[in-house]
Amino acid sequence: MSAWKEKLRRVVTVEPVIFFYMTSTFIVTPAYQQMIITKVCQELLKNDTICSYPEHHKGDEEVQTTASYILLLFNATLSLVSIPPAIMLGSWSDRAGRRWVMALPSLLSLLSGGLLLAVALLENISVYWTLMAAALTGLTGGHVSIFLSSFSYLADLTMGSSSSRTLRMAVAESMIFVGGTVGFLLGGFLEQEFGLKAAFGAYIGCHVLALLYIVLWLRDPSMGKNTCISAHKEGADEQCSPTDQSRLFILKYAKLSFKAMFKRRSGQERLKLHFLILCTFINNLVAVGEQSILLLYLMYEPREFTTALFGVFNSVRMLLLGFGLLGLFPVLMRCIKEMTLAKLSAVCRIASYVLLALSNNTWMVFLVAVVGAPAGISQAVIRSLSSAIVGPDEQGAMFSFSASVEATCILIAATIFNGLYPLTLPTFPGMPFIIMAVFILIVLILLQ
Repeated sequence: MSAWKEKLRRVVTVEPVIFFYMTSTFIVTPAYQQMIITKVCQELLKNDTICSYPEHHKGDEEVQTTASYILLLFNATLSLVSIPPAIMLGSWSDRAGRRWVMALPSLLSLLSGGLLLAVALLENISVYWTLMAAALTGLTGGHVSIFLSSFSYLADLTMGSSSSRTLRMAVAESMIFVGGTVGFLLGGFLEQEFGLKAAFGAYIGCHVLALLYIVLWLRDPSMGKNTCISAHKEGADEQCSPTDQSRLFILKYAKLSFKAMFKRRSGQERLKLHFLILCTFINNLVAVGEQSILLLYLMYEPREFTTALFGVFNSVRMLLLGFGLLGLFPVLMRCIKEMTLAKLSAVCRIASYVLLALSNNTWMVFLVAVVGAPAGISQAVIRSLSSAIVGPDEQGAMFSFSASVEATCILIAATIFNGLYPLTLPTFPGMPFIIMAVFILIVLILLQ
């Protein structure tokens, strides 16, 4: 194969995988939320005319409350099902390769998308069938499996170069926001012009593209002898042959993830790793909680966003977050230390949540996107620092543990914020965002 293609393969690696997966996620998230709200309205109000137009029922507290609790069940199902595979898949990828773990979430997401499309097409089908779609997505760990395999891949590729690793992970992290920009814009347009069915079709199409890219372009990085190290630590007689690999049990892979996190390390490296994982947990807790209630919050009076305006807001916000990582971060790293940038990023995120909680009109909501533009930097730095602490043979195990922590965020965030939001509707609907700001303040303290 020509040298330029091999060189290009080292430059363009997991970024399109993250882009396609996150584009699909940000297309489907407002789509299934809107479908749940509409289905709940049809069951409660028994009026298809009113329920077909969100502006006619978005002030109805009963519809908002019931939809919020169903979304809580959706997120709880997704979280509980995805925790076991998230714990196991990272250690498995240290041996079997990263590509397989990247491909699995898209395979089952095709089935999940088909089920959501069926719920949208069939008027009489219950809204609770969406919970089965959540379970299908969670069976392979969902987005957390994409993250653990992608960032482990980059850690393998940039072994021995911490500055290169931080920048590569920042670029990969930015794909979340670039995918969000495209996903929200495309999703909002499709829902407005063609309905929910088109949005679910685009979701399926993104996963087809992701699978084709993984199969036809991506190659596992050379990991040398690292894949055998942990196996030999488990027992001197074990070999890394396909026969021996087939005998390994799921619990053994989970054990490897926990061992990578809690083994003794020089100095205070183990404590530092634990603090970084805790920061990851809180960052994702807030991010998942925000996405769980943001559509409900912005559609409620006095903001009264339409689905299309919600898509535009999220696209602008994601575009600015992506610019913060792709444009602003590399420039600032030349004169400011990465940890200082992570702290400044946390401060901007706190300010954006306080402003969102107090927003009562459209321009204030869009100002939130500007204030929070650097907010994505902190997590990119946290991932890079975590990867630098563990050994070459522990990258998948560490990211697997981190991914399982992220998976629990789905359940905990849904419990906190979907449970809290209906209670604050009569008094101060923005209260959940004030609590999010307090959580990010804890991250700032931990980084300090």
